[in-house]
Amino acid sequence: MKRRDKAARIGEILDELYPEPPIPLDHVDPFTLLVSVMLSAQTTDKKVNEVTPALFADASDPKSMAALPVEKILGHIRTVGLAPTKARNLKKMAQQLLDDHGGEVPADIDLLEGLPGVGHKTASVVMCQAFGKPAFPVDTHIHRLAARWGLSDGNNVTRTEADLKKVFPEDTWIRRHLQIIYFGREHCPARGHDLRQCPICSWAASKKRIAEESRRR
Repeated sequence: MKRRDKAARIGEILDELYPEPPIPLDHVDPFTLLVSVMLSAQTTDKKVNEVTPALFADASDPKSMAALPVEKILGHIRTVGLAPTKARNLKKMAQQLLDDHGGEVPADIDLLEGLPGVGHKTASVVMCQAFGKPAFPVDTHIHRLAARWGLSDGNNVTRTEADLKKVFPEDTWIRRHLQIIYFGREHCPARGHDLRQCPICSWAASKKRIAEESRRR
């Protein structure tokens, strides 16, 4: 089966399972989304949603975040991974928004990637989820499922992103990346997964891949 045909069938299944996939990070505007996505690296969305209410009570906009001492930011986010680095980056990011962007989160992926602590994946999430602009952020779930399903060779996330953009229509990218994340969490875990019983892996994965992963179970 060609990759585009496989992607089309996968898309039909994902649309049935998740017709309107919700954004997993709680936020009210582009800035609070940007902060939440920055915090989510090496941390669960659940944990981020637990710490952001108190953080946003103190600083829900660039001006108040830039004015908050790093130690106070760290106090709010201490339980998330890489908290000291993230606390410093949040303050620097907020200050740069004030200095360079009039206190607004720019709807431009290159400008977003120029902010402290903001990589390509974070910028892509903000572009599609805050501004509705087509992007295909690739997290660990998407990276491994794209390889498992034979949609990408899985060499690196940059290659995976490019491959997925080729096989899925652009007007589906925003919901597809969320759908694949939810599918990976709820139906297609990294370990202990029987590909033969999976609604997608059972036919999308190669026989070789199914055999290899069955031996690892």
